[in-house]
Amino acid sequence: MSWFYLFIAGLFEVAWAIGLKLSHGFTHFWISTLTVIGMVASFYFLAIALKNIPLGTAYAVWTGIGTIGTVILGIILFKEPVSIMRFVCIFFIISGITGLKLLST
Repeated sequence: MSWFYLFIAGLFEVAWAIGLKLSHGFTHFWISTLTVIGMVASFYFLAIALKNIPLGTAYAVWTGIGTIGTVILGIILFKEPVSIMRFVCIFFIISGITGLKLLST
């Protein structure tokens, strides 16, 4: 169940990162409010996951989900550049996360 909480924490990290972009420096009240709620939720679920998952592994997975999610949504929502090298880097992030998870059992 801890891995589920960690996954949810990662999704909320993606949400608040996108919210930061959409809030335009916290100048849009409702988007800013939702962004802060996403931050709190992300930290809350990360804290729950840390009860049973090693810190280094949990942090790597949490930031990895955030990184991969924001890169993909950046491409889709904000027309950020698409390149083979960006996807190669995402592959390396996924490989590292997978390795850490396998070694933390």
